[in-house]
Amino acid sequence: MTSRNNGTNTDGRNSDGTFAEGNPGRPKGARHKITRAVEDLLEGEAEGLTRKAVDLALEGDTTALRLCLERIAPPRKDAPVAFELPGMESAKEATQAAQAVLQAVSNGDLTPLEGASVMALVEGYRKTLETTELESRIAALEARQ
Repeated sequence: MTSRNNGTNTDGRNSDGTFAEGNPGRPKGARHKITRAVEDLLEGEAEGLTRKAVDLALEGDTTALRLCLERIAPPRKDAPVAFELPGMESAKEATQAAQAVLQAVSNGDLTPLEGASVMALVEGYRKTLETTELESRIAALEARQ
């Protein structure tokens, strides 16, 4: 057991501080003890705290107002986009879809970030189509033999 300055020890750790073989660390989803303590303190207080925040916001407290508004209408992280995208029945037709995305970006119908997101979807679908086509070809070849 290696002692540390903060009073804890490094059992189950390598010399570089990483977890040793057989020590997976804290389980996924496990909460830190301070987080659990705060949650325990707040248990059953959500309604009262929310009411207080709303009251302060209504009285003009800008911080409370911002907090309330962020909960009522949080900033959107994603939005649907609408533009004409040709159908894709084969991997080859994905080039037409990619061209449509590029055209929509160049026309200003999509932002470059939206275009990149849609292009990633097109590429994922293209790979799926390509894999399906290859699987069909392999099955046909195997059936001939």
